[in-house]
Amino acid sequence: MRSTYLWALLIAIALSAWLFSGEIGSDPDSYEASIAERNDQEQRLLADKVPTAVRVRNAVAQEKTRLTLVRGKTENKRTVAVRTETVGRITARQVERGDSVLTGDVLCEISVEDRIAALDEASKKVDQARLEYTGAQRLKAQGYFSENAIATALADLASAEATLKRRQLDMEKTRVRAPFAGIVEDVNLEVGDYVQPGQTCATIVDLNPMLLVGRVSERVVLELEPGIAATGILNDGRQVQGNITFIGQQSDPDTRTYAIEVEVDNQSQALRSGITTEILLPVERVMAHKVSPALFSLDDEGGYGIRTVDDNDIVHFYPVRLVDEDPDGVWVTGLPNQTKIITVGQELVVVGERVQPISSGLPGQTADVSDQRSAPGPRASVPGLKTAQAEG
Repeated sequence: MRSTYLWALLIAIALSAWLFSGEIGSDPDSYEASIAERNDQEQRLLADKVPTAVRVRNAVAQEKTRLTLVRGKTENKRTVAVRTETVGRITARQVERGDSVLTGDVLCEISVEDRIAALDEASKKVDQARLEYTGAQRLKAQGYFSENAIATALADLASAEATLKRRQLDMEKTRVRAPFAGIVEDVNLEVGDYVQPGQTCATIVDLNPMLLVGRVSERVVLELEPGIAATGILNDGRQVQGNITFIGQQSDPDTRTYAIEVEVDNQSQALRSGITTEILLPVERVMAHKVSPALFSLDDEGGYGIRTVDDNDIVHFYPVRLVDEDPDGVWVTGLPNQTKIITVGQELVVVGERVQPISSGLPGQTADVSDQRSAPGPRASVPGLKTAQAEG
């Protein structure tokens, strides 16, 4: 039994000595030399390899407006509950819900009662006071009236005229009128109702102009100013244009966003209040390329970009950022202003590889139809376009 242990120990010692002897006799520089030789060999093999043929297009950047997408809604500029200003019974209501009214149109009529008689009485008292004042002036000229008597007659005339004015206003208040042109959104009184001052007769909404309202982040608000043209895309696909008329000066304490308003002409009253709208706001001018979404490639981290070829026919990869979208392509930034974009074969090459570029197309053009069909990848839309533009 002891001999078995002894032999095992001797064998272990011998193996350890043999392994250790290799470490002692080795030269660390030889490892580095071997690695360098292998790299040189790989480079020579790569140089001897026939370059992959790819189709490229000379592209020149163009100035483009970068847009920010803000989710908002339409909102009418003003809504007013038109109220009564005197007491009485409703004798007529001239409007119904949905009716269009102009400034000054009668909405509700209140019973006149004795207001006509009071108005006639006030008018007669004005005539009487005016005659008395005229007579006092003639007597004063003859030396029969003092200045005090003239002042009293003038005060009586002014009092009578003020009473007449009050009677006229009270009479006018029996007709509740629209303060501006708009649409009757709601009616609150019926014929026969007895009203007190302050009761709502009807609610009027002003639909022209219409506002597009939303909120932007503190980063975007620095790029905006009143008067900038903006575009609204309604949920049914319609587009409207208008100018920014208001930018909030205080942020919302919860979201740290700022309110904005875009004023849109709505003379036809085709827009309704409360419709979900996407607002496109121009924030800066950038140099961008128009490309087909089929040309996008993914990097190791899952981001998308475009492969290009430099003057030495070496492949490069540039991450890009989407600026705008057209029916026949998308606008991206991140590429050199003048570059050669690989339009066919980008999936066959890697960054750093030497290729054989074959030119096609004119500078500034998008890839032709045959190029787009030959290249794999997304065609209909580009994932992340809306999220890249949208502000939360």
